[in-house]
Amino acid sequence: MSEQFADVTAQTHEVINQPSPLENYNAYTTDTLLRYWVTQFGGQWGEEHLSRFGHQVGHELLAAGFEANKHLPEFQSHDRFGQRIDRVDYHPAYHQLMSHAIEQGHCALPWTDKRPGAHVVRGAMAYLHTQADPGSGCPLTMTFASIPAISVQPDVAERWVPKILTKAYDGSNRPWFDKSGLTIGMAMTEKQGGSDVRANTTRAVPVDQSGPGNLYSLVGHKWFCSAPMCDGFLVLAQVNDKLSCFLVPRWREDGNKNPMHIQRLKSKLGNQSNASSEVEFRGAHGWLLGEEGRGVATIIQMVALTRYDCMLGSTALMAQAAKEAIWHTAGRNVFGKNLHQHPLMVNVLADLALEWEAALAISLRMSHALDNRDNPAEAALVRSATSIGKYWICKRAIQHTYEAMECIGGVGYVDENVTARLYREAPVNSIWEGSGNVQCLDLLRILTREPDTLNALLAELEKGCGEYTSFDRALEKLKQQLAEQQGIEARARQLMEQLALLWQAQTLISYGEGFIAEAFVSARLTSDRYHQYGTLPSAIDAGAIVERAMPELNSDAD
Repeated sequence: MSEQFADVTAQTHEVINQPSPLENYNAYTTDTLLRYWVTQFGGQWGEEHLSRFGHQVGHELLAAGFEANKHLPEFQSHDRFGQRIDRVDYHPAYHQLMSHAIEQGHCALPWTDKRPGAHVVRGAMAYLHTQADPGSGCPLTMTFASIPAISVQPDVAERWVPKILTKAYDGSNRPWFDKSGLTIGMAMTEKQGGSDVRANTTRAVPVDQSGPGNLYSLVGHKWFCSAPMCDGFLVLAQVNDKLSCFLVPRWREDGNKNPMHIQRLKSKLGNQSNASSEVEFRGAHGWLLGEEGRGVATIIQMVALTRYDCMLGSTALMAQAAKEAIWHTAGRNVFGKNLHQHPLMVNVLADLALEWEAALAISLRMSHALDNRDNPAEAALVRSATSIGKYWICKRAIQHTYEAMECIGGVGYVDENVTARLYREAPVNSIWEGSGNVQCLDLLRILTREPDTLNALLAELEKGCGEYTSFDRALEKLKQQLAEQQGIEARARQLMEQLALLWQAQTLISYGEGFIAEAFVSARLTSDRYHQYGTLPSAIDAGAIVERAMPELNSDAD
């Protein structure tokens, strides 16, 4: 009897009613939403390239992302002989992720390929790479975004930009001039100032001559310096109380280490594969980019693009979270039928998919605007809408990733499932490169100082008029609220939310599928809308929205 009982208990661990993992697939060809919006905004010529990129993201790079987040960066301040080395060691998986992205043009494509849609194709690459590993996306986006700021100083750009754009990754710890490819970081934030960079106390004095392109010596401390193994850093420092921008290399021209000393690596909630550090400059050399006192104007060109990448990154988190939730629930039976066939679960999944598509629509709309910045209206849209998208998408991603985790249940909460990483990752894009309040204040400043920019933004929104009464009413109400200057700063978040929802709705109306636009307007712009996911009106065809978002694994030949 005891032997029979042992045989029975030995079989109780048979795994049933669990879906197969979402892996070994093509992250591009199986993503109906991404393919649709890439085509809508002129990136269809990149289909073959994106398909190859997506294949690797869904196969070996997906695994590399788990490894890079399991084996975290390690800081080595000195070598065994006592020499200061300031080295961060990464797991090989991190270098694998960086190498693939850079070699495929993640950092270079829009600067080297002038075809219309280059920013759209590159935006799709950034979105896909995030689904493999968001952390390594930090140095990638800074490298991509550094080009306009460095180009302010032609003589410095002549030596640095070609190496940034070579599509060659060199993760070795050696001088920049001995490397074939370079990466760029930034260091702006200080303890006492935070987002108020004009409160910075780091000082710079000329090594020999003053002026644009010349070397200065920097002394000071930075509270956050992301990706400290980059080859150069855009740094803000005071020159005679004039905030200025510098390119600070990790190695000096004479081949010696530049005294930019890492104090520690930050232990963070998320973004763990990326090394964020605290640094001191002890006479570190750096080239002045542009005129003294023009530091904010110079570095804001980089910041604007990294904020845009925050939109793409948070959209990618929502995409991956929604796909994981839809995939998991499609493979589970609960209460007698498939989990994603239960009406309430379908409502939640459809709401998650709707949020993801609206975020993707305006993110790639921004890519399209970047591709057409020679058009004054498109350039004006970039100046205003980047803050709107960065504010809204990055905030929505936090609740969105949690809701997807809840759909999956307890297994989604453990680190073996990617949704736990997505949830930890979500807040960083909302905080980095200017918190929500900073985005609101920046937008108010732009709209106040640049009436043409406000007119361009409203003209963009008005393209959605005439289709839905609720949209038209919401836009008219927004115009009235913008015209009322009394207490506008205190109301800035209300305005930002309305701007974001109207922009998403207009983009879906103008460029999207009709049933998606109708669902979004009905769910987000009516007076009885709710704030929790899973509260879509009953008239919406939630099943069709979920079906559209379901990963089409049969579209990948392997």
